[in-house]
Amino acid sequence: MAHLSHSINGNIALITLNNPPQNRLSLQILDELDVALTAIGDSETRALLLRADGADFSFGADIVPWPDMSTRELRTLFERYMNTFNRFERLSIPTVAAVQGLCFGGGLELAVRADVIIAAETARFGHPEQSLAIVTLLEGVYRVAERAGRSKAIEWALTAEQVPARMMEQHGVVNRVVPDDKLLDEAMAVVLKLATGPTRAHAAHKALLCIWATGGATAADEAMFDIALPLFDSEDVKLALPASVEAFKAKQPRPVFPFKGK
Repeated sequence: MAHLSHSINGNIALITLNNPPQNRLSLQILDELDVALTAIGDSETRALLLRADGADFSFGADIVPWPDMSTRELRTLFERYMNTFNRFERLSIPTVAAVQGLCFGGGLELAVRADVIIAAETARFGHPEQSLAIVTLLEGVYRVAERAGRSKAIEWALTAEQVPARMMEQHGVVNRVVPDDKLLDEAMAVVLKLATGPTRAHAAHKALLCIWATGGATAADEAMFDIALPLFDSEDVKLALPASVEAFKAKQPRPVFPFKGK
């Protein structure tokens, strides 16, 4: 039985975790996520929703095999997880995670690799690794620090506390908190909007933020025009820019454009 499924419907891709009861990130899920990412990367998809079946998003990695593994085997395993999670983060299309219930450990480390996180009101987030005397192995502490700052990231990592969705929203880890029964509707509305937007411009923004995260504003400045100027040859810009100028000259509102993502 699959622990993760994916589908592509027109411009939208969907990845669903389904490994009850806790949606633990098993080796099977890792393999299935790799397959999903390849299919999505090869498609004409323009936005992706990551979600989970059941009461909880994910309790994190399946730790059952770990005590019987050597340090060398563990390193190989964690490198596989990291490479796959990074593949998800580096997708050129916008990604949205819809999070309900508990989102812990590797589940949180996967969720924060999405561009946008929509959380249910009762969702809770945390790094339980301290309870095992280990660290956030899949870049969790500094991925959270990138969003919330060092002080909150280290506090949450050291205490392993369950952080409510509202607090995560206040500190910039979560983009939006919605009623539990509206989670999928609200998340899908964001995905639909992104899927009809200027896909190449979305990819450019993701690339610039990635450069900024690793090299700062100076590195992003250096890359800016190499990334931004090719957009002026895109079909979307050739549609929108002249029409916007004409609307301005005519003192008319700028029209809403049917972007093709090309």
